[in-house]
Formats: sequence, structure tokens, C-alpha cells
Amino acid sequence: MTDVNDEGQVIGHQTNLPNGFYRDIVTVTFKGFGLTFSKILTTFKVIDFSNNSFYGPVPESIGRLVSLHGLNMSHNNFTGEIPSDFGNLSQLESLELSWNRISGKIPKELASLTSLEWLNLSYNNLSGRIPHGNQFLTFSNSSLKGNGGLCGLPLSKQCGSPGSNAVAPPESNSLWQDKLGIILLFAFVGLGFGVGFALSCMLRLFCHQEG
Repeated sequence: MTDVNDEGQVIGHQTNLPNGFYRDIVTVTFKGFGLTFSKILTTFKVIDFSNNSFYGPVPESIGRLVSLHGLNMSHNNFTGEIPSDFGNLSQLESLELSWNRISGKIPKELASLTSLEWLNLSYNNLSGRIPHGNQFLTFSNSSLKGNGGLCGLPLSKQCGSPGSNAVAPPESNSLWQDKLGIILLFAFVGLGFGVGFALSCMLRLFCHQEG
């Protein structure tokens, strides 16, 4: 992407063509009206790229669309990490990146988006601790499910402290000795009760025969 002026960016790609650059023209049709763009305007309010076959990393340049209120890039094949530049989208109210192949950690910069009311990062390959604070305290478990490597609220899977996966040390010998002593005590008490009861029965039987 190449900056042109403050109003937008040229939609283009570097190529092996003689001029070295290929420019795209995008036509957006909405309610029967078509608009043709050769630039992505920074004044866009909503962008919806959902349910396509887009692939490759999520463009960092989206983080410069400071007027953006809604972004939907779900159900594609985007890879790489969520750009930390998304933290610049101070007016963003809805962010939908579900059902892609995005990996890495959730940028802590997203926690600064105090206008964010809807977040869906489910069914990706995200990992690490979920950022805390501000709007992230209001999101539900469903907004982050399907990412096996994520941990922390609002998910039920909590992040373990260092060494939490270590094998627990064996119990000391003295503790085992105490347990063994208690077991033997109950065994002898039970045995003594049984022997005493048997002797009592035999004595009563012997006295009865003598009488």
C-alpha cells in the first residue's frame, strides 16, 4: 500500500510488471448504487470483508482508518497476528475476526478501545493471556472460544503461574509413618474387639454347658 494524501491510500500491489506496480479499482454496490474506488478512504465508517476467500496477513494499514466504527473480516483465511495498530481505532465499536487462521497473542493495545461493544475473535489459533481492563471485562466466553491456547477471563481456562505444571513433591516419610500408625491402630482395635467378642461368646457357651 502506498500513501497518496490524507484522504486515502492507493489500492495496489508490487508486481514484476515493467512499471512495478498494479493498481486495483474496487466497485462497491449498495442498494442498487455502485461506487468505484481507487483509494481506501480513511473516512470509512464500516468495512465488511466477511465470507470471502481472502488470505494472507491482516493488513496493518487498517489501523490508520481512524474513523472506523465497524470491521468485519470473519470467515476468511487470514493468517498472522492481529496488528497492534488496531489499538489506534479509538472509535471502533465492533470487531469481528472469527473463523480465520489468525495466530499469536491478542494485542494489549485492544484493551484501550473503550468504545468497543462487540468483539468476536473465536475459532482462530490465538494463544497467551487475554488482555485485562476496560471493555475486555464485558465480553462473554463465546467471543473468544475455539482458541485452544488462550487463557484468562472471560474463559474458564485460567493461566497458571510459573511452575504450576511441575510434578508435586512426594509426601515426607514422617507423614506416611503417621498414616501407617493410624491404620495399624484401627486394625489392632478392630482385631482386639473381634477376639474379645469371640472369647465372650465361647465363655458363655461353656458356662451354659456346665450348667
